[in-house]
Amino acid sequence: MMRRTAWIVAACTLLVCAPPMHAAFEPGARVLLDAHNCYPYNGRWADRIDRALSTGTPLAIEQDLVWFRDPATGTGRSLVAHDEPGKPALGLTGQEPTMRDYFFERIRPLVEKALREEHRDTWPIITLNLDVKTEEPEHLAAIWALLTEYRPWLTTAPRTADIAAVRPLIPGPVLVLTGESDAQRKAFHDAVPVGQPLLVFGAARPRLRQAGTPAESRVRAGQELPDLIPGMRTNYHRWWNNPWNVVELGGQRKAGGWTSEDASRLDSLVQAAHKAGLWIRFYTLNGHDPTDESGGWSPGYNFGSEQAARERWRAAIRSGVDFIAVDQYERFSATLREMQQPGIRH
Repeated sequence: MMRRTAWIVAACTLLVCAPPMHAAFEPGARVLLDAHNCYPYNGRWADRIDRALSTGTPLAIEQDLVWFRDPATGTGRSLVAHDEPGKPALGLTGQEPTMRDYFFERIRPLVEKALREEHRDTWPIITLNLDVKTEEPEHLAAIWALLTEYRPWLTTAPRTADIAAVRPLIPGPVLVLTGESDAQRKAFHDAVPVGQPLLVFGAARPRLRQAGTPAESRVRAGQELPDLIPGMRTNYHRWWNNPWNVVELGGQRKAGGWTSEDASRLDSLVQAAHKAGLWIRFYTLNGHDPTDESGGWSPGYNFGSEQAARERWRAAIRSGVDFIAVDQYERFSATLREMQQPGIRH
């Protein structure tokens, strides 16, 4: 009996002292490519998800979702698309793929392999970053229904009665993140019964340190960089999403040479996020010839040259940004691998 008791005590001690299973993907633990706008535009660039996956895992993949109502039948469905309904000039046709077909079924072989091998210390291997463009109640309900179908794949946490009561994440091969809107919180958190799993985690809403002061008006006018404080981490809010214009005034198109002050500001934002227990993401760090439209890249995210973008990539990697959103998947991934090689200084 004493021997059995001693064994139980020893086992319990090991469990208490052991690091949590999810420690490998805690904020600040790893830097990932976030494959920005990883879906076709108007029938073009349908290979984006294959290109992203070819860089290897772990990685993050962004999917923009819109609610499309068929004008002939009145039936609505969620589509992976950049354009919003009501803007036919932008080309939304209803022929765009669903997230089930384009994303979930495409990653099925990778996820099923991960489930068979059970190398849980590597999970999640894929982070799905949802950019929900339209928030009709039926759209949010359709997204939740789809996530429920793939629940065995997902990283979850039990819903608590108090959103501030943070429970450890239960890792799965896929982690789903979404935006900071109240409508999404109500659908993806508040509507979930206490004790049931949360399947998707929202972004914490930051605030200005100098809110209500004259400096706030200068920030809103684009005359001054914001002094941001991370939002509060909750059981649902787990990350912080940022445009690059919180690092360099005016963002990508107005960025000058990268300076030590820029690097210090980036470091402070990343450190603040990690101290708050949040992952941090920046979007979108592209650099290419402005006349080159071959990749369907957004001109507003262009630093003007690959060299300028690569300098920011390296800075973000050094700072420990968790999710670095880019459209140039392969080139960023090569830089990330290079910087992660042991013994190489950058």
